[in-house]
Amino acid sequence: MKNAAPFLYTANELFDWLSASPDFVLLDVRNDKDFTNFNVEAPTFFPYINIPYFNFMEDAHGSINLVPKGQKIRIVCAKEGSAKYVADLLCEHGFSDVGYLQQGIVSWGNVLAPKKISSDDEKYTLYQCVRPGKASCSYLLISKDEAMVFDPSRNVEVYKAMAKQHGSKIIRSFETHRQADYISGSMQLALEKGCKVLASKLDFTGATFPYEPVVDGAICTFSKKGPEVKVLHTPGHTMGSTCYLIDNKYLLSGDTIFISTAGRPDLGGRWAEWARELYLTLMLRLRDIPDNVQVLPGHYTSWNEANDEHIFKESLGNLRKSVVAFRLANEKKFAAFIEENMRPQPPVYGEIRKVNIGFLQVSEEEADVMDLGKNECGASNYGKVGVSAGGQQGDRRKAT
Repeated sequence: MKNAAPFLYTANELFDWLSASPDFVLLDVRNDKDFTNFNVEAPTFFPYINIPYFNFMEDAHGSINLVPKGQKIRIVCAKEGSAKYVADLLCEHGFSDVGYLQQGIVSWGNVLAPKKISSDDEKYTLYQCVRPGKASCSYLLISKDEAMVFDPSRNVEVYKAMAKQHGSKIIRSFETHRQADYISGSMQLALEKGCKVLASKLDFTGATFPYEPVVDGAICTFSKKGPEVKVLHTPGHTMGSTCYLIDNKYLLSGDTIFISTAGRPDLGGRWAEWARELYLTLMLRLRDIPDNVQVLPGHYTSWNEANDEHIFKESLGNLRKSVVAFRLANEKKFAAFIEENMRPQPPVYGEIRKVNIGFLQVSEEEADVMDLGKNECGASNYGKVGVSAGGQQGDRRKAT
């Protein structure tokens, strides 16, 4: 009887499978260090095992025996080749349903999963584009034949294709701040005819690409009415950090507020000064924003922060009650919380900042490697948020 042949699957297919009810075992054949540093996360729990590729080369029989028999197997590796080798090996030894990830873990890092946020009765369409490999969110706002994108990733073709499906074209690319954890797509969009990049000069002075400085309180509009986008200067994560309030309903908060914490103010090396700015932002600069405004963050910590539709959003009123940073009694306690939770930032962050202002040019392959890994932008260590506040935070989907 002829052995089954393995098949190739895409990162988008993997995300769709893992967002539903996966019926397979995910086998990661990267080395222990790479697996520990960055692995696949999704809205559901699923069987996920790590058996390094070199183990299969050195002890094929022993390694194959560690793979659950009679199961569908989906394999992930760094670049595709190792996964194909292991897939062929499993098929030769009787496994009948084996797939391997096209282009490896890099392709997982670039996945964008759009989720519609706006309601059907609104005269515009707002998407949250979740990037599961980075635990980040970008946004696409469409009104008639024009579109605006906020904090785009390098995978700009996805935004362009989505806009085209709506018969529109991207005319603005907004940056909430100069990103440190991923390479922005705004530089690419700046080359597009009719598209302008908007960002704070406090973060982008000296940029090698054209951009328009945003001003606190300014209103950005579409050419044919549509929703207004209000600029709110919210320093703290960086001195140029900016939130964008869409139609007085949606606050695109960048790295200022997340669902379970605030953005860390220590990445610039002046944590005490920036922590004070972040405290003033949360307590004063955002004080007049109504509780019913929906906060749409630039990052998330875990999928527990998403709602049942796998969307990351929460009312500002609820965050004021639940996020640790809002519940610290005064500026000194806020500073103590920041200091207690400080941790080293990934060394690559300094290089990414240079890329995002145009000071450093890198190849696509180098950019792929730099872009790998979950963000480290929250003001508290993963899993410590609830404990730091004096109790366990738990799963927000059950609490709200």
